Amino acid sequence: MTKFPLSRRATIVTGTTILALLLSAAGLHVFGASPAATATVTLAGRSIEIGYASPAVRGRQIFGAAGTLSADPTYPVWRAGANWATTLRTAGNLDVGGLAVPAGTYTLYVLLTDPDAWELIVSRQTGQWGRSYDATRDLGRVRMVMSNPPALVERLTYALIDRGHGRGELRLAWEHRVATVPLMAR
Repeated sequence: MTKFPLSRRATIVTGTTILALLLSAAGLHVFGASPAATATVTLAGRSIEIGYASPAVRGRQIFGAAGTLSADPTYPVWRAGANWATTLRTAGNLDVGGLAVPAGTYTLYVLLTDPDAWELIVSRQTGQWGRSYDATRDLGRVRMVMSNPPALVERLTYALIDRGHGRGELRLAWEHRVATVPLMAR
């Protein structure tokens, strides 16, 4: 093990601390509570990917009028993740619950007006921080099928499931909610 003189160690610690503070101030969480995650699937030879940040419940109430999300400035529209906006990339044309989604990159939001009847919002707006929502950029909205998981889902999770023959499913699960929407390659 290399031993650095005290002044060198102090410089390393100070530099590391300053870097962590700057990243935190910029909203980037290197060791954050909401790590980056990806869900992928290939339907009829076309790649589909969802990129999101995965927050944890950590003993909080998430959904409902008194839930953590109700304090977001875009509520009842939710960024469907944490940190930056959740991204959907599709290499081919896609049908998302009846909504025609051309090949490309989009942002996903969820309308939470009714906690038991969510709507998935597919937005043309991309590259923004998650708490920035512009309804004029919506490609469209689709109803999600709601269910309850058998146990608390601690960490927000997306799953893209291949159902065969170019059909699939987008599944979002968190806290005491599971919301799904059918997918079909076009």
